[in-house]
This record gives sequence, structure tokens and C-alpha cells, in this order.
Amino acid sequence: MSPDFTKQNGLVPAVIQDYETQKVLMLGYMNQEAFEKTKSEKKVTFYSRSKNRLWTKGEESGNFLEVKEIMLDCDADTFLIKAKPHGPVCHTGSDSCWKENNHSHFGFFSTLESIIEDRKNHFSDTSYVSQLFSKGLNKIAQKVGEEAVELVIEAKDDNEILFLNEAADLLFHYLILLKAKGYNLEKIEHILKERNR
Repeated sequence: MSPDFTKQNGLVPAVIQDYETQKVLMLGYMNQEAFEKTKSEKKVTFYSRSKNRLWTKGEESGNFLEVKEIMLDCDADTFLIKAKPHGPVCHTGSDSCWKENNHSHFGFFSTLESIIEDRKNHFSDTSYVSQLFSKGLNKIAQKVGEEAVELVIEAKDDNEILFLNEAADLLFHYLILLKAKGYNLEKIEHILKERNR
């Protein structure tokens, strides 16, 4: 890795990203010395333009950024640093400098979780999900069981469309069951990460 420190008065921007959630947490600048210290100590260190000195993130608060991976862009003039944050990243106390919560996001599945929660909290006669919630936990659990059996049956055949549709049905009803129990995919992700250690 050969970063080019000559382009911007000896400084290279460093984008900090949570290595698990993929959220962008902050942006700072590194000179050669900050880069070397970051690599050797495995804690993100910047060059502070306001203090005119090296500054290790968390040196006062204890909210360090533990380095997991350092990447250099195609022009060799911007770092992407994947790190594990130890506490809030922003000096305001926010998870990120853009005031975003640093939680996992599962693309459309997270959107679907939000829709399911809305249907749970705001009953609608025209909503299948609302009606299922109104029938109670036992009915929701029964639907998950039915969908699981239907998926197993389709797995034994060679109809890709039917199999994938049953897989989608099972996943959809599983998300409803999780919400009925007060949980979400992030809780399941946490358990699987713990098992992977």
C-alpha cells in the first residue's frame, strides 16, 4: 500500500466505516505519521488540522476506533478504514457524524420489518398482516409452521418458481413472528455472530 501524500499538502482523507454494519461513521485526515501510527497501534489516528498534531480518536473519551482493515482507493489518495467503534463516534455523542444510528441494515428486509411493525401498530381491515396480528401469536406461529412444511415439500421437487415463492412466504411469516415476539433481524444477527466466534 503506497498512499500518495503529495496531492493535498501531505494529507489524505480517511473515511471511517463500521466493519460490521457498513455505516459510514466519520471522515478525518491522515498524514504519513498518522497513517503509520494507525497501522502499528490498530487504533485510528488522524492529523488534526485545528490542533496541528496527531490525534488518536478516543484519546480523551475512550471511544477508540479499532482498526479491522485499511483500504486505499484507485488513485491512492483516499483511505477507507473499516473499524470497530468503542462507543459513540461523534463528539456530540451520536453514533456517527451524520447523526445516523449505527445499526445493521438488511436492505429491503429492514424496509419490510418497518412495514410489518406499522401494520401491527396501526390496524387496517385491508391488511393481511394486521389481520394476522389480530388473530394472535398462536395463529402467527401456526402460519410459520405451515409455510415451513410447504417449503420442504417444494424442496423435494424441481420447480424453481414454486420453491422460491414458498421460501419467500416462509421468510415473510418468520419476520411477522419475530415482530410478534418483540424481536427483529438484528437480534438474530447478533446470535449468529456470537456463534461464529
